[in-house]
Amino acid sequence: MIVLNLLCDHGHRFEGWFASGDAFREQSERHLVHCPQCQTSGVSQLPSAPHVKRGATDVALPEKPAAPAAAPAMAALHQALASMARQAENVGERFPEEARRIHYDEVPARTIRGIATADETRDLLEEGILVLPAPIPPDDEIH
Repeated sequence: MIVLNLLCDHGHRFEGWFASGDAFREQSERHLVHCPQCQTSGVSQLPSAPHVKRGATDVALPEKPAAPAAAPAMAALHQALASMARQAENVGERFPEEARRIHYDEVPARTIRGIATADETRDLLEEGILVLPAPIPPDDEIH
């Protein structure tokens, strides 16, 4: 996992997490990377040394200043995701189907979680269905 410094066409700076630099370029070319402030897909990578997450240890490559506030922010993000996962209905592999049914008002809106392939996730996003691909721990690990 790498963290890249990004800049949108409107001058907003933000970070993005990607499996690799190639993953960022592929997602950017498909207009799947959006600025969190203005939602534009006109996003470019700023020059910097990426931050690489390797298992339990973080390795900051040279030239990237340490970010001491990142650890509490990551813990808060993980806690928020776990809380949302506890409250969401687990629809398993039916996730793409259920997300569409909710989006097209075929069933009452509710918070769901489940499993979708990268292609299924991409298809949902292209249909305008907002999904958050995120690794969620198994039920028995959510406290």
